[in-house]
Amino acid sequence: MSARAYADTLADLRGTPRTWLVTGAAGFIGSHLVETLLSLDQRVIGLDNFATGHPRNLALATAGLSEAPGARWHFIEGDIRDQATCHAACRGVDVVLHQAALGSVPRSLQDPVTTNGVNIDGFLHMLVAARDAGVKRFVYAASSSTYGDHPGLPKVEDRIGKPLSPYAVTKYVNELYADVFGRSYGTESIGLRYFNVFGPRQDPNGAYAAVIPKWAAAMLRGEAVRINGDGETSRDFCYIANTVQANLLAATTTNPDAVNQVYNVAVGDQTTLNTLYAELAKALRTQLPSLDVAPAVHGDFRAGDVRHSRADISKAASLLGYSPTHRFGEGLTEAALWYATQPAG
Repeated sequence: MSARAYADTLADLRGTPRTWLVTGAAGFIGSHLVETLLSLDQRVIGLDNFATGHPRNLALATAGLSEAPGARWHFIEGDIRDQATCHAACRGVDVVLHQAALGSVPRSLQDPVTTNGVNIDGFLHMLVAARDAGVKRFVYAASSSTYGDHPGLPKVEDRIGKPLSPYAVTKYVNELYADVFGRSYGTESIGLRYFNVFGPRQDPNGAYAAVIPKWAAAMLRGEAVRINGDGETSRDFCYIANTVQANLLAATTTNPDAVNQVYNVAVGDQTTLNTLYAELAKALRTQLPSLDVAPAVHGDFRAGDVRHSRADISKAASLLGYSPTHRFGEGLTEAALWYATQPAG
C-alpha cells in the first residue's frame, strides 16, 4: 500500500510539472532532491551559498539535463539570512523544499550564534518569503535532535524532551514557527525529522563531517577510526533514497490530515557505532578486497549527543504513505560502492 503511494506520486509528478525551490541545493540531501526532481521533468530553482555545499554536487545533480540550463533549472547563489534573496527565490514557486541549515551538534556548541542565525533567522526569512509568494507547500528539514533527553524508544513525534545542544534548539524552533505560520497565515508546511541520513555525496571532510562518510574516508586511507565513547551509542541510520521519498510525499500529499505536521524520517532500525564500524569495514572490503582496515580507537563521549535513537515511522506511513526502500544494510552497500570509487584525498 505504502510503496504504491510513492509510485503513484512519481507518476503524478511526471505528468504534472511544478516549480520547486530547493534551498541548500548544493548540499548532500539538497542535490539528491534536485536530481530526482529534474529526472521527473520538474522545474527547479536551487539556492545555496556554498557554506557547506559544493558545486560538484550540483554538477552531478544536473548532469542528466537534456536541455540547456534555464529551461527547467536555475541556480541562485545566495544566503537565506538575506530576506531579499529569499523573496526573489520564492517568486513563482509552487513548493519549497527547505534543506539549507548549519548542521552538526559540535558546530553549534562551538558557534551557537552562527547556527542560530542560519537555522532560525534564515528559516523565518524563508517562511515569510514563501507566505508572501503564495507558495502552496513548505517542506522543511527538521531533526531527530529535537527529542533531546527524552529516554523513550522508539521516538514518537509527540513526545520530546529538553534539547541537548544549540543545534537542537534551532530545529525545534523551526517546528514552532512552522506551526504558528499555519495557524496565523494558513501556510501549509510539513517538517521531516531526519535520523542520521547517509549516502553518496555526503562530505567526509572537515571537523563536522557525518560519521559514515568520515569513517569510510579514514578506512580507505588506512587510518584508525575514532569511536566516541564505548561504541554502544546507537542511531537509526537512514539512506538518502528514503529521505528523498519522504520529501516528495510530503510535498504532494492531498490528505488534509497530513499537512501542518511533523514526521520521523528513518527506517526504524537501531545500529550501534561498534556495529556500524564492523559493517562499514565489511562493505568496503567487498568493494576493495585488499583493503586493510585499521583497528578502531575509542575516545571520550561527545558533548551534546543523544545516547540512543530509533524512530517510530508509523505516522509517516499512515498519513504520507512513506515506506523505506532501503534498510540500513542495503543503504550501506550502495554507499560503500560510492565511497570506494571516489578519488583519494
